[in-house]
Amino acid sequence: MVPAVDTPTVTPEQVWAWLADVPDPEIPVVSVVDLGIVREVQVDGAGACVVTITPTYSGCPAMEVIAEDIEQALHARGVQQVRIATRLSPAWTTDWMSAAGRAALTGYGIAPPVQQVIDISGLAKDRSATFSRHAIQAPQVDCPHCGSARTRLTSQFGSTPCKALYQCLDCREPFDYFKCH
Repeated sequence: MVPAVDTPTVTPEQVWAWLADVPDPEIPVVSVVDLGIVREVQVDGAGACVVTITPTYSGCPAMEVIAEDIEQALHARGVQQVRIATRLSPAWTTDWMSAAGRAALTGYGIAPPVQQVIDISGLAKDRSATFSRHAIQAPQVDCPHCGSARTRLTSQFGSTPCKALYQCLDCREPFDYFKCH
């Protein structure tokens, strides 16, 4: 007779808590949970775990590293079977960031998104809407260094594709702004 192997029981809540310690590889002060990349955690009766993730944008080069980091974190806690599933729809949005994640960005010197994502699905039906390059204005972003509201957009392109570059007009420091999308 083969002795029974005692398989530790892992709950989805435990997995969520463990994943809250997995940092984003591009912004290490924010976890993949606080960033909103982890969408779902499932654990079956045998302890196998499926973690569903959504990239911050299609083609995000960090997703492979994120998947590996998630697997390593769970293996380190005794989860033998880990599968990473990628879900592209609905697309990731900055609305999924947690308040703790937004605060961590600010503390790191990156201004968090200041707007919610706007549902533009109805715009095509509104024929009175006009679009011009002057119709879209840069959001008002507070400086994460000194808190001043006197800032200006200097480039739509920051250190990564998900960020824009701003400058504070008071402390004169440049800073990244995590674009709303």
